[in-house]
Amino acid sequence: MRGSYYTFYRKASTAFHDHHKLIGVCAMISGGGLVAYSDVRPFGSVYADAAQPTTKKTKVVVLGTGWAGTSFLKNLKDPSLDVQIISPCNYFAFTPLLPSVTVGTVEARSVVEPIRNIVKKKDLDVGFKEAECFKIDTVNQKVHCKSTQISNIAGKAEEFTVDYDYLVIAMGARANTFNTPGVVENAHFLKEVEDALRIRRSIIDCFERASLPSLSEEEKKRVLHFVVVGGGPTGVEFAAELHDFLHEDLSKLYPDLQKYITVTLLEASDHILNMFDKRITAFAEEKFKRDGIQVKTGSMVVKVTDKAISLKERSTGETRTLPFGMVVWSTGIGTRPVIMDFMKQIGQGNRRVMATDEWLRVEGVPNVYALGDCATINQRSVMEDIAAIFSKADKNKTGKLNVEDFSEVINDIIERYPQVELHLKSQKLKSFVQLLQSKQDGSAKQATMDIEKFKAALSEVDTKMKSLPPTAQVAAQQGEYLAKCFNRMKECGENPEGPLRFRDSGRHRFKPFRYKHLGQFAPLGSDQAAAQLPGDWVSIGHSTQWLWYSVYASKLVSWRTRFLVIGDWGRRYIFGRDSSRI
Repeated sequence: MRGSYYTFYRKASTAFHDHHKLIGVCAMISGGGLVAYSDVRPFGSVYADAAQPTTKKTKVVVLGTGWAGTSFLKNLKDPSLDVQIISPCNYFAFTPLLPSVTVGTVEARSVVEPIRNIVKKKDLDVGFKEAECFKIDTVNQKVHCKSTQISNIAGKAEEFTVDYDYLVIAMGARANTFNTPGVVENAHFLKEVEDALRIRRSIIDCFERASLPSLSEEEKKRVLHFVVVGGGPTGVEFAAELHDFLHEDLSKLYPDLQKYITVTLLEASDHILNMFDKRITAFAEEKFKRDGIQVKTGSMVVKVTDKAISLKERSTGETRTLPFGMVVWSTGIGTRPVIMDFMKQIGQGNRRVMATDEWLRVEGVPNVYALGDCATINQRSVMEDIAAIFSKADKNKTGKLNVEDFSEVINDIIERYPQVELHLKSQKLKSFVQLLQSKQDGSAKQATMDIEKFKAALSEVDTKMKSLPPTAQVAAQQGEYLAKCFNRMKECGENPEGPLRFRDSGRHRFKPFRYKHLGQFAPLGSDQAAAQLPGDWVSIGHSTQWLWYSVYASKLVSWRTRFLVIGDWGRRYIFGRDSSRI
């Protein structure tokens, strides 16, 4: 009896001891971390847990939360991605409504949506860091960042680095001052929500200062003279919003100052809204003239001080001074310093803006993408690849081709080179075959062409190449396109869907980006707007303003912002705009 008990005790002790040796081995294999096996498990279960492989996720870093970056994040769905967002703004701002924010038609919080609200429902790992990228290291695949929060302990911003497998640069652009003296120090810009709020406070400050009894008549005229530099869509819309605010709201609150109010719009070219149809340009100039907004075209700003702006008339060459109380600078966009440094690093230092290919990849850096205002697509010309295209179609290597020989590559040519389709439309040709036939002699089936005739047929195609405008519409479409590419990267890697590689074998993985223009609006004040929609359809008037309301409300990023903005529009109709200095 005692012997059988002793034998049982030894076997149980040995089993217990061996089991804990196994747990210790598992702990060492796992890197010395905390042992999770507090209970006694069967040998099979411990072995299964230790043998499970860990899948490494692809690291994607997104720089910026503007139109391009936010559109990319909204459409990203691949759960195998580990996404890190880096931006000094922890929100997305609906920038087309910033002119409305400057005068209180819409409140600032109504046009912004926290970026964490946008990505929190995503079925993938997404992290956000409120910081500013100051250096991109493509060799080690790191971005160097600096926090926008100042540490109370060190007294300076914390710096850190983030690794990436793919980098998406969507940092936007800054205002372009053209190195005009005094602009940065004395002018307001209209690129960010903070800019709109500063303009709003400055407008009220001008009226409060002008209402002081110590100011002379001349000084009141100067303080209440508002100057807008730039006759593009932003400048025109702000001038219209400002005019409505001054004459519909502030003139009632400051009736004694109404006679001193002046709004001047300066444009260096011959007309405002040059990118719009001439009918819209003419209507806008005539309306501004009726409203009392002074439109000065052909006027180049050469200097800005704290109280006056110096102009050079392009027609006469004369320089004159224009006193002002507030000036808003809206003359286009410039490149951010970090982008300029990055461009020098990758050999694009002689360019004005970063160049990408038709798949939004930065030229020379295949795992870095750039979209939005910080980059432009460097469309490849047809004539650069003309010999390769001809060779791809000439399968028999005869040096002679008829139209039927191009049947297999026509769609690939049109898809790869968008300027071909634009040229066909401009020449009112229905197909690429008609373009080739126009340079042939005889019937389409019998006539052949050599490389020289082929070059002649396509000689004018590249004249239709044009850069995409730096608009929110372009940036949003680029972000959506790139997200779809990331979502289907593995699938298209196995089954490429893009056009033929004319200089190589096989096909491109994805179809190139194509911008689809959906039209553009120009609010002109007094509840009137102008619209230029696809098909050269132009609409002007009060009904267009309601179309503008509906389109912009539908484009807002969330139902929360839609309700807030529509509520602000309703409040403005009932109670007017708020004139509080906050």
